[in-house]
Amino acid sequence: MVPNMKKHRYAYGWITLGFFAFSFVGHWLFGWMAFVNEHGSTDGYLVEMLRDTFENWQSEFLQLLWQVGGLAVFYYWKSPASKEGDERMELKIDALMRDRGLHETVLQIDKQYMRE
Repeated sequence: MVPNMKKHRYAYGWITLGFFAFSFVGHWLFGWMAFVNEHGSTDGYLVEMLRDTFENWQSEFLQLLWQVGGLAVFYYWKSPASKEGDERMELKIDALMRDRGLHETVLQIDKQYMRE
């Protein structure tokens, strides 16, 4: 019996959102405590916490977003770096088809898709 995948389809996203929310609230809460201990008042807290938050996002979140998201986009666009695996697999499949006596089929497919 196949488990119901609908319930678990977005589990990773929800867990990640939970970690993000927990760390975001913790960052602001402990920042509040440290600011009050350091300055004795709350004047300037918002500006300093926004600066720290965006500095952290710039160095960590955006860097990771670019590494994962950017690489996924380039893979989707079929950049030269992502073509290596596809071409290798096609050559293996062609070799297997030729071994099975399907050389004419390989030529027809190559002609249809303008592959040289």
